[in-house]
Amino acid sequence: MSAYFEYLKEMVIRFFSDLGRFFNKVFASPWADVPGNFDSYGSIFGSYSPEFGFWGWFFWVLFLILFIALIAGIGFLIFILIRKYVKFYKREVDKDELQSQVERLNYELYTAVQEKDKILNLKVGYMGLKPEDGKQSGENEEQQVDVDELNSRFPKLVHVDKAYKGVDMTIPFKDGLSLEELCNSLRNYAASQEHLYYKIETIRQLFAGIATSKLIILEGISGTGKTSLAYVLGKFFNFDSAIIPVQPSWKDRSELLGYYNEFTKKFNESEFLKALYVTTYRKDLDVIVLDEMNLARIEYYFAEFLSIMEMRDTSDWLIDLIPSTQPGDPINLKEGKLLIPQNVVFFGTANNDDSTFTISDKVYDRAISLFFDDKGRPFDAEYQDPINVPYNQLKALFDDAINQYPISDAMLDKFNALDNFVIKKFKLAFGNRILKQLTTFIPVYVACGGKESDGFDFIFANKILKKFESLNLAFLKDELKELNTQLDKLYGKNTFPMSHATIDGFIKNY
Repeated sequence: MSAYFEYLKEMVIRFFSDLGRFFNKVFASPWADVPGNFDSYGSIFGSYSPEFGFWGWFFWVLFLILFIALIAGIGFLIFILIRKYVKFYKREVDKDELQSQVERLNYELYTAVQEKDKILNLKVGYMGLKPEDGKQSGENEEQQVDVDELNSRFPKLVHVDKAYKGVDMTIPFKDGLSLEELCNSLRNYAASQEHLYYKIETIRQLFAGIATSKLIILEGISGTGKTSLAYVLGKFFNFDSAIIPVQPSWKDRSELLGYYNEFTKKFNESEFLKALYVTTYRKDLDVIVLDEMNLARIEYYFAEFLSIMEMRDTSDWLIDLIPSTQPGDPINLKEGKLLIPQNVVFFGTANNDDSTFTISDKVYDRAISLFFDDKGRPFDAEYQDPINVPYNQLKALFDDAINQYPISDAMLDKFNALDNFVIKKFKLAFGNRILKQLTTFIPVYVACGGKESDGFDFIFANKILKKFESLNLAFLKDELKELNTQLDKLYGKNTFPMSHATIDGFIKNY
């Protein structure tokens, strides 16, 4: 036994001795001669240095500096490489850690869904019902759709698809309906059910504006019922208006519609986009309100819509959302584009104060603007229920009005004379867009129960006289007085009350 331990001791000593010699030979032996080499370097230097002379010493110092710089450069390069390697290694570790966290979160989500399924099954069992045949526990249709929404790039829009799936949105035509009746009914509904009081002229201007443009601007001082009018219009047609608060930071379309996030691979959908997508399923008139729309510059964030709505072919009213489609995208999104439905109308409320931007001519030219300068006065109104009217019927009423109440030649001649006067005195022209809007607004306004001259008065005051604010009116008071006289000469006294009031305001305030 003692012989074995002697053997073991000698074996261990020999092994570690050999191991030590190995490491010494590999790592230490190559450097064993270096101290001696330094001595030889000194000997060589001592042999030749006495005969260097001035230039010899000069070049020796220069060589020494360059040599030290070379060694320092090599050391710095090694340091940089080590540092980059450490950063790369840390980044890779972070990626692995992030991937691990994503996998863990996915597992936890899966576990949570499973727990939710179990709870739903317990509820179903408690109610005395049975899960559908052919489906495993927790795999009912509602849950499956929820997973589809979660996995979709457009979860909000896919949720809309789910909500309207299989729903019949057909609305029958309402017999005997006229635009005048529609105006009176809306006014009575607002007064009797919402305690909101509007002049009948305002309601007529509203419907004529809807027939003329997809953008209606409600502006004026705060508290005069601007937002309420858009709100009550939705209530009247039995579908609540979507009210979207505009933020001062809005600068482009991404604030309005949302944007595709390359990291999450999902589209960050805005409430505006969701409201717009809902209108693709509906058959009635749908209202989307941009509340306080001039807190930001309208011609920036709403520019694409302003341009699209100028196109004559409504099949080209397409909004690009994403370059290409993939399975699971919303049903009504075609090739990454969304078609703006014709049954939607955009309302914008605007306060005129120091906290807002001035609405540009580009916006005014494309919109119909209603101005509110006082609160409505209460009146007795018949009780009126909401009504269901398909947009196609409303559009048919507009088309019938255009055919039934075309603008008279006499009124067009007078308006052309007024146009020539404004060009001569103020260097402003009406423009083809305004003349085109006349041919729709005036007939519909008349069909709503208004007078043709009042329709012209509204257009002149809200389309032409608004442009006067860009002029130096302090030096044009005589011309403004002449314009008042010209209006009386063409249309008769007290015929254009809105325009006269606006012109008198210019003369007084400038």
